[in-house]
Amino acid sequence: MALTVMLLNGASFRGGCCRHKVLLSLLAPFLSNSKLYSSYRRPGAEPEKKLSWQNADFSFKKGIDHLKTQLSLLKKETQDYLLGPGGHPLSQHLLEQTKVLWQFRSQEDLNEWVISSDVEIGGKSKVYLKLGRNNQAALLYGTLNTEVPRDGETKYSGYCSMRSRPVVGSFNRKKYYDWSNFNSLYLRVRGDGRPWMVNIYTDPYFSHQKDDLYSYFMFTRGGPYWEEIKIPFSKFFISSRGRVQDNQHPVWLDKIRTLGFTIGDKVDGPFQLEIDFIGLLKDRAHREEFAYETYDKNTPV
Repeated sequence: MALTVMLLNGASFRGGCCRHKVLLSLLAPFLSNSKLYSSYRRPGAEPEKKLSWQNADFSFKKGIDHLKTQLSLLKKETQDYLLGPGGHPLSQHLLEQTKVLWQFRSQEDLNEWVISSDVEIGGKSKVYLKLGRNNQAALLYGTLNTEVPRDGETKYSGYCSMRSRPVVGSFNRKKYYDWSNFNSLYLRVRGDGRPWMVNIYTDPYFSHQKDDLYSYFMFTRGGPYWEEIKIPFSKFFISSRGRVQDNQHPVWLDKIRTLGFTIGDKVDGPFQLEIDFIGLLKDRAHREEFAYETYDKNTPV
């Protein structure tokens, strides 16, 4: 496959468009079953006009600049690692009782999050994210629509979500949030009375766990007043592709990838949620380790 890409690139650089079209027509059958050329597309979706390799940028200068940026990130990561967990001294880390993860005060803070809805599967829900009044909060709003797309495949629709971007280290390495020093999620929000689902995504150890999700409910009361919500991590339950699993286990707090909020209460109409900040809390009064039963799959006789 690498040789195929080299041939196509060489043809486009040296021989012009005619030679490139000839090679592409000859190699298209071989690329049709590969990741570079996929013949499958969802019903109703527009076909891709370009192959994935055609969008690649082979600029040497950009490559050097990217390498410098990644080396500087690696240097900072090394310094933070030598200093202590999270770039703080170990004594400070152990005595930390609260920690603010996200505070929404500028457009840069909003850029750390992505929004999505059932439009991705052909639905009609709409979701938007912007700064609230006086740039003091994030305002997530939109319209929920449970109408199922007529594609012959989708059975359910009607959801909108907001999710933090995964943390990436130097050279695109995976990085994780380590929340093991805390036992609760702490938020200051103002909603419209509709229920939300708070989702925690962790990095799985095995590929079949990639759809696992830790979730718990967040009920907003509506009205003009802000409310502070505390959700212990022991309350989060695990599900996979929307189905609650029989085999439950606590959240892996040292391998957190992203945090998200989802609304899907099957009620058509507008919604909105304002978020002032999202933080962590070490509540010493909370002694519960896990709220759900844990048992062996194969009980010994």
